[in-house]
Amino acid sequence: MQFSASTVEEYISQIPDERKEPIQKLRKTILENLPSGFEEGIGYNMIGYWVPHSIYPAGYHCNPKLPLPFMNIASQKNFIALYHMGIYADQKLMDWFLKEYPKHSDAKLDMGKSCIRLKKIDQIPYKLIGELASKVTVEKWIETYEKNYKKK
Repeated sequence: MQFSASTVEEYISQIPDERKEPIQKLRKTILENLPSGFEEGIGYNMIGYWVPHSIYPAGYHCNPKLPLPFMNIASQKNFIALYHMGIYADQKLMDWFLKEYPKHSDAKLDMGKSCIRLKKIDQIPYKLIGELASKVTVEKWIETYEKNYKKK
């Protein structure tokens, strides 16, 4: 599902009604737990959280005009997606998440490299997602990003 939105509120207004409340709760959970320095907005046609150019002027290596991405929330065709670049880039964080997930949800974990597919909206592990959002500071994300992705 592609949405054309320039603000988070506009994005939320376009998603199916049954997803509005879970997306809003995910957004609130992330905003309450995300360390300071990250900014929220629309990126890649999703709700995004990134390191702004004012903190990391180099931007994203794939397109330096874009700020350094970190997390996204999206309403996809068959699920809500939560993208977290930190779990893709940091094996210790991934291991922590995989160990903790069954303690927070009875739903089978369905994930790709950085994408957590939340297919059962009544079983979204909000508390765990809040903890995940809190675990990586802007400084730590820049350090991890530069170690793993940035072309030297």
